Amino acid sequence: MGVAQMVIKALLQTEKSSTYGPSGKYLFLVANSANKIQIKKAVEQAYKVKVKDVNTFISSGKLKRVRHQLGRTADTKKAVVTLVAGQKIEVQ
Repeated sequence: MGVAQMVIKALLQTEKSSTYGPSGKYLFLVANSANKIQIKKAVEQAYKVKVKDVNTFISSGKLKRVRHQLGRTADTKKAVVTLVAGQKIEVQ
């Protein structure tokens, strides 16, 4: 398993991320321990593009209730990756 597969979990296609497309931005679900430099290298390696900027944020897990027990879903880290002008990632 390569480094890119360990850092990048998925390319997210949500309603909000579809509005990023024309400006050259893409939304990725990444490993919680990954930093911006690792994310940049992983995207460049996996998709053969040049990355201009990386912005990250952590979405907190939600409280869930199963019968009489309280639990919570896991926190997730997401990254908005901006590509250099003229480059794009083919999304199916």
